[in-house]
Amino acid sequence: MTYNFDPDRWYENQRALLERRRACGEIDAGQFEAELERLGQRYEEMLRRLDGPFEIPNRIRTDGQP
Repeated sequence: MTYNFDPDRWYENQRALLERRRACGEIDAGQFEAELERLGQRYEEMLRRLDGPFEIPNRIRTDGQP
């Protein structure tokens, strides 16, 4: 991850892509709404991760790998 990542710009770019796909007929209005909802969820999840502390998960592997 880079320090200059702008999640708002990412969201706007992804939304614009969905709007172009709808405008050219690649997806219909229902698909657009579903994809827009999923995009919003991804954006919110991303914001939660970016706002939280950096943590490395402490997992115990069962396959003998460290």
